[in-house]
Amino acid sequence: EVQLQASGGGLVQAGGSLRLSCAASGFTVGDFSIGWFRQAPGKEREGVALIASGDGSKFYADSVKGRFTISSDNAKNTVYLQMNSLRPEDTAVYFCAAAAYRIVGVPIDREFDYFGQGTQVTVSS
Repeated sequence: EVQLQASGGGLVQAGGSLRLSCAASGFTVGDFSIGWFRQAPGKEREGVALIASGDGSKFYADSVKGRFTISSDNAKNTVYLQMNSLRPEDTAVYFCAAAAYRIVGVPIDREFDYFGQGTQVTVSS
């Protein structure tokens, strides 16, 4: 059974950093495309970052490019989202998702087969 467990959210001041983790079970992260999404209150879910299956190519939304970094640790079967220079507008529930095929570009939720539960990130000004 494919499962995704996101963690690492919290409250941080603007300019601070957080690292989110997405622990996977039931599959090997390197064989799947893994995306991070976020959803702020009253807004649609948006794709933030993606690491593609196979060659591990990485893609970012323009709003986070240069501040967020997605990475994977195959030994731990975990994907991370390092978030630096956080802004109040980054406040949202963050989700990780998996797809059993290669995806490229900024992730779109309809492309993904599995979603984990979210973790809340709150950035105070």
